Amino acid sequence: MTAIPAEIGAEVRFSKTLGETDFYLFSGISGDFDKVHVNEEYMKTTVFGRRIAHGLLVLSLSSNTASMMSSRYTTADSPFTPVSAGYDKVRFLKPVFIGDTITVAYQVAEVDQERRRSRSRVEMTNQAGETVLVAEHLLAWVPRDV
Repeated sequence: MTAIPAEIGAEVRFSKTLGETDFYLFSGISGDFDKVHVNEEYMKTTVFGRRIAHGLLVLSLSSNTASMMSSRYTTADSPFTPVSAGYDKVRFLKPVFIGDTITVAYQVAEVDQERRRSRSRVEMTNQAGETVLVAEHLLAWVPRDV
């Protein structure tokens, strides 16, 4: 059996500032037009004071880091195709607002050669260094020759 190439401790990072367009495009894609995401006047009357990002919009930023990690270990002749097998232990710890810059840190925590899986820690912080989201991501390393 060929070993999957993921290495414990390997890490990638990505940062993005979320803007108005991100909120509305994600609302359109997901169908989630809840007032907490799209009604500024309503949100001024809440403890948040302004619109908050969709939790799944924020989580989706980790997709880029998973792809960055996969690309690190795969080439045209790689024996595996890494694909997402899901997210575990997702927690939204602080709200994310329009204009926040989110940095995603994605680090390989476990490698299971027998099951051809790697598990990575995902931690997202805002521009103030506050942790806004944590999760675990599972990658399945699927053999290319089936």
